[in-house]
Amino acid sequence: MRHEGVRIHAVGQKGRGVHRRIADAVLAAAPGDRVLVAPGRYAESVVLPRGVTLAAEHGPGSVLLSAPPGAPALAVDGPDCAVHGVVVEGATPGEPAVSVAPHAGLVMTDCVVRGGRFEVRGAAADQAAHERGLVPGTAVLLRGCRVEGAAQAGLYLSGGATVRLEDVTIGGIDGTGIVLSGTARLDAVRLRLDGTTGSAIRLRGTARLKLAESVLHRTGRSGLLLEDGSHASADDTRIDAPGEAGVHVTGSAQADLVDCRITGSAASGLVVRDKGRLVARGCAVVAPSANGLLVADSAGAELTDCRIDRCGFSSLHLAGTATATLTDCRVRGGSEHGVHLTGESRVNLSDCRIADVTMNGVSVTGQAAATLAGVHITGGENGVRIASAAGSTVVNCTVSGVSRTGVEVAEGAGATVEGTRVTRTGAAGIVVDAKAEVRVDGGSVEDCGGCGVVVWTGARPSFTGLRVERPAKNGFFLAQGAGGVFASCDVVRSGFPALHVGAGADPVFRGCRTHDCADVVGLDDGAAPVFEDCSFGETAVPLPTTPAAPPAVDAKRPEEDVPEESLADLLGELDRLVGLERVKRDVGSLVKLMQTVRRREDAGLPAPPLSRHLVFAGNPGTGKTTVARLYGRLLKALNLLRVGHLVEVDRSDLVGEYVGHTGPKTAAAFTRALGGVLFIDEAYSLVPLGGGTDFGLEAVATLVKLMEDHRDDVVVIAAGYPADMGRFIASNPGLSSRFTRTLLFEDYDAQELVSIVEHQAREHRYELTPAARDALTTLFAAMPRDAGFGNGRYARQTFQEMTERQAQRVAELDEPTSTDLVTLDVRDLPGS
Repeated sequence: MRHEGVRIHAVGQKGRGVHRRIADAVLAAAPGDRVLVAPGRYAESVVLPRGVTLAAEHGPGSVLLSAPPGAPALAVDGPDCAVHGVVVEGATPGEPAVSVAPHAGLVMTDCVVRGGRFEVRGAAADQAAHERGLVPGTAVLLRGCRVEGAAQAGLYLSGGATVRLEDVTIGGIDGTGIVLSGTARLDAVRLRLDGTTGSAIRLRGTARLKLAESVLHRTGRSGLLLEDGSHASADDTRIDAPGEAGVHVTGSAQADLVDCRITGSAASGLVVRDKGRLVARGCAVVAPSANGLLVADSAGAELTDCRIDRCGFSSLHLAGTATATLTDCRVRGGSEHGVHLTGESRVNLSDCRIADVTMNGVSVTGQAAATLAGVHITGGENGVRIASAAGSTVVNCTVSGVSRTGVEVAEGAGATVEGTRVTRTGAAGIVVDAKAEVRVDGGSVEDCGGCGVVVWTGARPSFTGLRVERPAKNGFFLAQGAGGVFASCDVVRSGFPALHVGAGADPVFRGCRTHDCADVVGLDDGAAPVFEDCSFGETAVPLPTTPAAPPAVDAKRPEEDVPEESLADLLGELDRLVGLERVKRDVGSLVKLMQTVRRREDAGLPAPPLSRHLVFAGNPGTGKTTVARLYGRLLKALNLLRVGHLVEVDRSDLVGEYVGHTGPKTAAAFTRALGGVLFIDEAYSLVPLGGGTDFGLEAVATLVKLMEDHRDDVVVIAAGYPADMGRFIASNPGLSSRFTRTLLFEDYDAQELVSIVEHQAREHRYELTPAARDALTTLFAAMPRDAGFGNGRYARQTFQEMTERQAQRVAELDEPTSTDLVTLDVRDLPGS
């Protein structure tokens, strides 16, 4: 049969003039002939030895070509072959269902290949042709086809094979979706690859891949895996939920990505190792379980106009001698750092934005170095933390809204900071740690929650032209033994003295100015600053280099000649406190126990084990501070404390704003309490809720050591809400052995609150009428006991409000009597 010059060979299960087997029709066909196959299942292996077209007569899916065991269903051995609309089924998933031999050619449209892989083999000669830039002999085009149900690989290209895929779907592969080896070439557009146990596409040797407008979805391993010297380019491609990395480049391979999106990878979004290279433009990496971009060994990456969001680890992590350049990129969210450099890696960030990461915006460690230009960092702990001596630079950058320090240069590290703005930090603006080598030129520090600039012991930085505005504490804080040169710097409206110079510090301030500051300079004993042509306020008078102001921290200890107090009088004072019956019994028992301890010691007998440290658990306003103060005086009366005074602190008094500050700050507070009681209010705030790292844990560890070193000269009372104090005690093993006794401060009932008001009235010479007393009882009984209830504090506030209302009422009387002046009645109650 001929049709428009083309011979037609018919194949069918029945009928006259047709072949019963497809192979018989192909054998009878000449090059250019067409084989039309009637609907049905054909269990045979078909070989196309020459340019024959094989087509399903009634359209796609009507013909099933099923392979016998040990052979592919379709083997293509000749050039210019074509297959349309046929379902090709392999006998074994791990064997070829379709096999294309070297130098053969095939166009396949609207077909399904299942139960075996699609294999295209190129010859060694084809590889040589590739290397010379010549067109290889093995070429395949698949259009509108589907490959499914194979094992090991869905599509396998080797040698110098060249394949183009258009609108092809590959899925359900127990192994890798597509494998390219040798010098194979694959050009795929609108490929959809869904559901593989291995990688979506794997390249080996010097294989080449071009991918466009495609989707790689739910792969068991990487989306794209490039090995050896292979190369892949992907344009407008999505890689969703890969089981490992979205794109993994190893060996000396290279990947070029344009407008791609990698979402939800189970490992890092982009991984570049060995000597691999990655170039990405306009891409997005969203919610990877690990890093957004991981570059290791001696690999390199270059990203332009890319976005990395919500990473499980650091958004960018560099290790080894890796390098990366990021231009106009955005990093947002993430559980660790925005950019984390380790080893001897190098990064160059230009015009990038890093927002709301959990830890540091940029963290540089080891011997790594970063060059930052025009980078904006918002949120997170520290903006930039440099802990490497390799020499990083921060130029024309902005750091804002971080919870701790804007720019921190750690001990022994080196950095240059130019034209950079630091604003709204929770702690210091810029911190220079011990022995760090830092040069700061220009820029500003604004509205920081701590000091504008902190220079730690042994550091001697150079600051020129920095403007510090509205710091909550000092403009420049130089710790003991610090130094450096500070030229043409300004401090505006500082909360503490504009400049604080510690003992032994010898900085040079040249041409510096202060404006509207709480004070100009605070000098510790032994400070030796030099002031040259400085202008402080309106005086323009240089300050002397000898101490002229008291220390910034008042470390004065209480005098030890406190008058002796009677133990009986102190116990009577305790007993007169309103309520707290359980606490009074507990304190009374402790006093008796300690009396016995003292008598044993006086008799030359060993004292039994006794921890005097206490936990006070109770809601606000339940008298914890009052009892703590009495407890110290009781111990003084028992000769168990030298002074018995109370030093009250909270988290802000113990926890520093930057690395290395917490230990000395905690020790200073502890030293003030020696001989008496250290009362830590809201002690649980030292322990971060839900675990994690925090400077508060350093304060706890310091306290434990100091409590051991001074076990006989201080008592520590940790106070806070009952539900939270267990978390504090459990935060450090040393606390549970030292805090063995908890006193529970129960909320005051209505009658006890009325008694507190009456006590306040007697002290201030007021009298409550019986009706006012009854009304107060009703008011306190109806008061909600929620988290905002203040117990005794609320009672005292109520008394104050009553006196204010009474004063307004009496002022309207023409001739008030003495009784009017002292009487508080129902009209004076809040809300009356």
